[in-house]
Amino acid sequence: MYELLIGLRYTRARRRNGFISFISLISILGIALGVAALIIVLSVMNGFQGEVRDRILAMAAHVQISGADNHLQQWPTVAQEAAKNPHVKATAPYVLGQGLLTAGGQVKGALIRGIDPAQEPGVSPAVANVYGGKLTNLIPGTFGVVLGWQLANDLGVRPGDKVTLITPDGQVTPAGLIPRFRQFTVVGLFRADYYPYDAGVALIEMSDAQKLFRMGDAISGVRLRLDDPLLARNVALEMAGQMPNQMVSDWSMENPTYFRAVEIEKRMMFLILTLIVAVAAFNLVSTLVMVVTDKQADIAILRTLGASPASIMKIFMIQGAVSGFVGTFTGVFGGVLVALNIGTIVPFIERILGTHILSPDVYLITELPSKVEWSDVSSIGLISLVLALLATIYPSWRASRVNPAEALRYE
Repeated sequence: MYELLIGLRYTRARRRNGFISFISLISILGIALGVAALIIVLSVMNGFQGEVRDRILAMAAHVQISGADNHLQQWPTVAQEAAKNPHVKATAPYVLGQGLLTAGGQVKGALIRGIDPAQEPGVSPAVANVYGGKLTNLIPGTFGVVLGWQLANDLGVRPGDKVTLITPDGQVTPAGLIPRFRQFTVVGLFRADYYPYDAGVALIEMSDAQKLFRMGDAISGVRLRLDDPLLARNVALEMAGQMPNQMVSDWSMENPTYFRAVEIEKRMMFLILTLIVAVAAFNLVSTLVMVVTDKQADIAILRTLGASPASIMKIFMIQGAVSGFVGTFTGVFGGVLVALNIGTIVPFIERILGTHILSPDVYLITELPSKVEWSDVSSIGLISLVLALLATIYPSWRASRVNPAEALRYE
């Protein structure tokens, strides 16, 4: 196939016009930089998404089975049935309610979660490392409470201090509705490094929660932890079919706004940066137009020797495709290399600039997260190659329309 050989030779040959060579190099570098930027940005976004997901799942259950009106009867049977699923690694009962915590004149709303201290660490890794005390200090009847560190800081309390919990379901008296009060002792603090949990969750012993919220022997539901959180949706749908009388939800359903926003942002960044790659790819149009002008004599000679217009078009399409491939390969290699080593590169830049790109006090992370998704890399590479190929069509068609007599007249 002589078109391939000539196209590759044109790609390797030193051009008489240095300006054309420079523009060709710029086009290749533009594609490479666009592809690399797209891979790096999407990898960082994937890293952030994974980081936040891990922090959410440090406290949130992968799958949650709850009863109607927040009451689940005969919950041990439900837990045993759920544990039969091969993906379920741990189960834990819970009681859920809301209340106001007060201490020293400070008042904060909180989500009150009644737990079994023995089973809860299996589904909530964040509560396994309670500091200032132990989770096992939540003993039935003692009314102890483990607070998120930010919530404790807002209330100005430490382990050993007293807090008062006010529940919304008060007692009806002739004088009206009187809220119910209960004093709790802070027996420990937990840190999930996720603000809604650290500033808005309080853990108490499950039987104390049942008494506090007047639930009798019922609980709010059963929390499950799976071997793979990404299977939560499928497992939840399967269990919903097995337990039609219960409400089954997964972690993505409980945090829909955040993950929907991240997904939309990721798609928009993909679109915006793809346009940058498109601009760089279509720079090949101007490069090939100049090459065609520079090679008109060669085109005329090939046509005189019997080359068809289709063969001429293939020659220049191959030349442009090779430039697009080189730029894409360079961009993919550089982008993946930077994305995989961004944890080393960013601290180096921070030392040179003498500043923090991400302040740990604000973002609660010490390094820029990055996760390379090979499906993203392959999609980016394919899109870049397609755009580069499309950019070669017009210049190649123009080359095929060169009239040999006109081209050789002034040679």
